[in-house]
Amino acid sequence: MSDEPHWLSPAEQHAWRSFIRLHQRLIATLARDLQAHAKLSAADFEVLVALTDTAEGRQRFQDLAKTIDWEQSRLSHQIARMVKRGLVARDECPDDGRGVFVAITATGRTTIEAAAPHHVDTIRRLVIDPIGPDDVATLGRISNRILEQLDNMAP
Repeated sequence: MSDEPHWLSPAEQHAWRSFIRLHQRLIATLARDLQAHAKLSAADFEVLVALTDTAEGRQRFQDLAKTIDWEQSRLSHQIARMVKRGLVARDECPDDGRGVFVAITATGRTTIEAAAPHHVDTIRRLVIDPIGPDDVATLGRISNRILEQLDNMAP
């Protein structure tokens, strides 16, 4: 095997750099929009979405960290900020004295329910509508292939 890297072709490099610019600008735009319209950070929204995706509106702290792919220390700081704002609560785990649940509060649920329609409209306007149904399906397939590759990597 050669020590020389397998450099990207000009087309591959263009695609990669376009993807990176797209990702950075889209994430920044969505974050600014959430802050302006819902007074939520992107991190707040991500946590609230993960909690509302469960029937109980709560997850064990460790499971939530895995769900959103965050380090536990980052999640701990984020949850502390959200608890102060009344968006989530920490609940003791009855069957595990050291375990903690993070649960969405009524305020958190009201907040995300108010934020979600505008957020979805923004995603539709910026991503879904410009590319159309065929490219949405292609984007889904490409994303799933890359996610599968990432999931199969050793930790």
